[in-house]
Amino acid sequence: MVFASGIFLYIFLPVFLALYYLTPKGWRNATLALASYVFYGWWRPDFVILMWISTVVDYVCGGRIRAGQTRGKRGKGWVCLSLIVNLGLLAYFKYFNFGIDTLNGIMAPFDGPVIQAARVVLPVGISFYTFQTISYTVDVYRQKAAPVRSFQDFMCYVAMFPQLVAGPIVRYNSIAGQLAERTHTAAKFYRGVLFFQAGLAKKLLLADILGGLADQAFDGRSLGMVESWLGTLAYTFQIYFDFSGYSDMAIGLGLMMGFSLPVNFNSPYTSVSITDFWRRWHISLSTFLRDYLYIPLGGNRLGSVRTQINLALVMGLGGLWHGANWTFVVWGAWQGAWLIFERNSTKRAALGQADEHGGLYGRAPRSLRIAWTFVLVMIGWVLFRSETIADAGNFLIGMAGLGEVGFAARGLDLRAIHLLTGLAGAWILWGQPTTQELVRTRQWPWVMALQIAFLVALMQLHHEDQVPFLYFQF
Repeated sequence: MVFASGIFLYIFLPVFLALYYLTPKGWRNATLALASYVFYGWWRPDFVILMWISTVVDYVCGGRIRAGQTRGKRGKGWVCLSLIVNLGLLAYFKYFNFGIDTLNGIMAPFDGPVIQAARVVLPVGISFYTFQTISYTVDVYRQKAAPVRSFQDFMCYVAMFPQLVAGPIVRYNSIAGQLAERTHTAAKFYRGVLFFQAGLAKKLLLADILGGLADQAFDGRSLGMVESWLGTLAYTFQIYFDFSGYSDMAIGLGLMMGFSLPVNFNSPYTSVSITDFWRRWHISLSTFLRDYLYIPLGGNRLGSVRTQINLALVMGLGGLWHGANWTFVVWGAWQGAWLIFERNSTKRAALGQADEHGGLYGRAPRSLRIAWTFVLVMIGWVLFRSETIADAGNFLIGMAGLGEVGFAARGLDLRAIHLLTGLAGAWILWGQPTTQELVRTRQWPWVMALQIAFLVALMQLHHEDQVPFLYFQF
């Protein structure tokens, strides 16, 4: 089930909200958890079992870790069990096919035997909920979070449907208090509705329309330089409006139920460097990688060479987390290379911060730094979107002007709606405040414009095929 669907908007959500508010406060977490299982199991009910395995294992491990700590033991065995189970499930379901295909590709030039294996289906959202449960047991082990006492609260934390399948990645210690006690007010519900409406409008009126143009550009056809850049720009807008739209809808749904979920985007395309970009893009993932991988590896505490190795390793693994394909690894390496370059080119760069005044391009006017960073991000998205590294290489050759010039004969079906949507997207990206700022101020012109956009989005929903969110595949 997806948010941008009739079954969710007209049946699941109103029925759930009615049941949720009719349920006594002490049982609302259980109602939310059970509804989340229905939501998640709508496509494949058997995949709920995987979530249950992760939930039960980490609930037990968290309790045993703290029980051991009260007796002077660290509980390392239990946190290792949690990591083995969660990362094992993730490795099998997400990377088994990738591993088999890679081995067959390596053996092919040597006429080696082809490994035959049944294809493994990737459960939606497994990358997100496994990271959440890992953060719980690790934080309990580090004594940064108290173990949950109520199993229904932990069920709710793991399965909460607003952010279950595409984030944001919510850490237990940031939401533990809300699981135990939260307020439900009309003002909070109203803000949730605005967030949800904004996210749905982003998804249907911007991401999906520009996504059609991006799909044309990346379908393997021969494109000229202008069209290659237009196709990349379309995908650059699509992935932002699609993913930030989902995050807005998740935050909105959370507010309707009294939860305050973390912001996942903060105007990332206004970043002045790649370092700055990763403070603004997919914030819940970048901070997770920082706190649970980069810092444990030594961060920047073990010298410059080790810092560069840590950055490269973290971004490479972050790329692989996004998908079982070498294109994602290369995309992560591209991001890591620029993080290393920026760190080396400025003496005042601190962990997780971009020095806007130092470095080789740090002293340029802010507008030029934003434009330069945006181009670097666009080039990275070519790697992210392409099916193979060869496809990405051919596409980048076209962008560099080394292929056909201008508009190719088999070019894009570029229509006025694409141009208008692109201009609207640019205006929103660089000319308007963030959704969270607009919802906070709730100025009536914006609220009225949002209602119109929401109604148009609903009409659009009835005239197009259901388009899943891009991050469902991760």
